[in-house]
Amino acid sequence: MTEQTDRKLIATGVVGTVIAALCCFTPVLVVLLGAVGLSAWLGWLDYVLLPALAIFVGLTVYAVWRRQRRQTTRTDG
Repeated sequence: MTEQTDRKLIATGVVGTVIAALCCFTPVLVVLLGAVGLSAWLGWLDYVLLPALAIFVGLTVYAVWRRQRRQTTRTDG
């Protein structure tokens, strides 16, 4: 895999983390779903958003770890 793939993984992880965090910790989805008449879905948001947040944080950590490992192996030999 290339350096560009690492950048894409990091970017995907960071963007997903930010979006999931905004939706988890601010009333963005509550206001939006209430405005379009889908407020019945609000009870299920935590079941979707918290695992999504964990997955995106994990993806970011994995991508950074992989990038660091590649850089250390490149300088070692």
